[in-house]
Amino acid sequence: MPKPLINRTTERQTDSIFSVNTTSNLKPVGTDAQIEKLLRRKRSKEYLDNFSHLDSGNATIAKSKVEDILGAIAKEFPEVELSGLLLGYVSKCYLGASYEVHTVDISGRIIEHYKKGETVPNGMEKARTIAMNPAYAFIEVYSDCCRAVSDSGSVSVVKG
Repeated sequence: MPKPLINRTTERQTDSIFSVNTTSNLKPVGTDAQIEKLLRRKRSKEYLDNFSHLDSGNATIAKSKVEDILGAIAKEFPEVELSGLLLGYVSKCYLGASYEVHTVDISGRIIEHYKKGETVPNGMEKARTIAMNPAYAFIEVYSDCCRAVSDSGSVSVVKG
């Protein structure tokens, strides 16, 4: 009898670089190459729009905006669950001269703005320099790479 490709229990599959929850509405993705292709696809306008207006308000923005972003992530990538691999987002901040970047920390569910010289926590510092490039709207920060997303939704992968 062949070995099943998908464990149909409530446990999460961890044989690939992403966890795939097979008991919810998520569709399992078979290989790392398929997942890589999925994450390289152009981002939708709706997804991009969720990251606009993060510079309004003060240095810390309401958790409701983070919930909106989490919903946008789930809608953009219904095939996989990115928790544990997607650390968050970094983009250039326009609050004022002292601020340089802002982040959306997925695990902490907070949006915060960082001044020049302040270290961005939780492994997202690696995206700071990329985020300062005006060619990108924001940077998706993963545990193994950064994905720079342009205003048009095009994605560039930065490893290292």
